[in-house]
Amino acid sequence: MKFIMLALSLLFFTTAGYCEKPDTLVTEGYDQQEMSAAIAHARRETDKFIEMLNKHDADSYAVKAPITDHGETEHFWLTDISYADGVFTGKIGNEPGIVQNVQYGQEWKIKKADISDWMYTRGEKIYGGYTIDPLLSTYPEEEAAAMRARLVR
Repeated sequence: MKFIMLALSLLFFTTAGYCEKPDTLVTEGYDQQEMSAAIAHARRETDKFIEMLNKHDADSYAVKAPITDHGETEHFWLTDISYADGVFTGKIGNEPGIVQNVQYGQEWKIKKADISDWMYTRGEKIYGGYTIDPLLSTYPEEEAAAMRARLVR
């Protein structure tokens, strides 16, 4: 669980800008088309993730939820997730940087079709987490290389 929280804090992103943002809020320096493609890829493979979640065959699970407040959207990893009737339920796993309608640890629900990513971990390996790839260009090369080594593609 410690590893996934570190990974989540490193990999948090949004498409909106903000001048006073937490270090985990990446708003520029990545290719938006690549990010959109990564989100589409994750959504196409969500059923594989749900299958793994139901098997309880990993160390941790998370889905990324876009949350909008006052016309600004921020993407949060939800941890401690469950899935039933087409809806994921979990806890907000990042401190808000833009939106004010959620807080860290708050329960949140999101429809399967609305998530922007998913991941699960086994040991230090990350499966899924497709929105990580476009963000790697925003990190120092040593950190990016270490993260690439953990990604299973």
